[in-house]
Amino acid sequence: MKLIHLSDLHLGKRVNEFSMLEDQQFILLQILRILDEEKPDAVLIAGDVYDKALPPAEAVQLFDDFLVRLAQRAQPVFIISGNHDSPERLAFASRLIDLSGIHLCPVYDGHVEPYELRDAYGPVRIYLLPFLKPAQLRRFFPDTEIASCTDAMRAAVEEMRPEESVRNVLVTHQFVTGALRCESEEIPVGGADPVDAEVFASFDYVALGHLHAPQNVGSERVRYCGTPLKYSFSEAGHEKSVTVVTLGEKGSLDVKTVPLRPRHDLREVRGSYLEVTAKSFYEGTATDDYLHITLTDEEDLPDAIGRLRVIYPNLMKLDYDNRRTRAGLAVGMAEEVERKTPLQLFEELYEKQNGQPMSEEQRSFSAELMEKIWEGET
Repeated sequence: MKLIHLSDLHLGKRVNEFSMLEDQQFILLQILRILDEEKPDAVLIAGDVYDKALPPAEAVQLFDDFLVRLAQRAQPVFIISGNHDSPERLAFASRLIDLSGIHLCPVYDGHVEPYELRDAYGPVRIYLLPFLKPAQLRRFFPDTEIASCTDAMRAAVEEMRPEESVRNVLVTHQFVTGALRCESEEIPVGGADPVDAEVFASFDYVALGHLHAPQNVGSERVRYCGTPLKYSFSEAGHEKSVTVVTLGEKGSLDVKTVPLRPRHDLREVRGSYLEVTAKSFYEGTATDDYLHITLTDEEDLPDAIGRLRVIYPNLMKLDYDNRRTRAGLAVGMAEEVERKTPLQLFEELYEKQNGQPMSEEQRSFSAELMEKIWEGET
């Protein structure tokens, strides 16, 4: 059984105020060509289809076109919602769309009914579990103690009761222990605690979404396929790809990647103004790539970004690295604070005020309170 694993399309996303819609259209067509070459038995899309719960009309139209093209290939497609998606909106008309072979994960109601595919080795059961926070699981499992994301996922998986003798595949959207994050990812309030990978022990393959770097978590059996495009300069060094999974008989698994080539790469460039504007510097490179340029000049140049865009039209970000900026430690501290979750910031504040760290009971209470506040805001 051959499966194509995709996730985190983030359709409609803007990066540094640049619309990525044309780049996304380009990469989706490339993915379709890979499907034609690989001829999978099914396609898995592990959440964050859109970049916002209320996506722009152009993003919805792009996804609609992608789904139509997938349906024309007569390969079953399984799609879940991520933390950027609205589960209700993504699941709209799902029972009707099911007839075309496109299976949209319904809004979670405490039960997951698997889809079953078959090959020469027997059945493969596909379980769809959208992004969920502990607060959302507690109402369905009132007799189960759910104090963390691991507890929440364990309760959801135990309810599925996957049959050990059958090959089981889980498509889900979570932050799993041991995985590496990027700047462009959001870990929402109440979802900051990672899920222990041992929760997924009963599955032959776990198709994860949420993190943007392609990576295995512990083994290739639990894997993030990553985004099809680079969405922040922290991803500049990533090799984006499509993950191709082949399940043989029970216990047999092969995972490979097929590289994706973007319409515009996203790169970082560093040097003085004279260096980066020298023809010998940029000749032979793709000057229309999305760039973050760091100038090393000691003095700021008037309208540097406008002058640089004459050569590099898709310059997204301009910084200086010199004695003045290196002295501005407060800026770096602010960026460090932005990367921390609200719970981590509150824990640090508590420890500074009280001279001791929070207890586990205090931490759980604070996390639950934040979840309730966050739920009310959304």
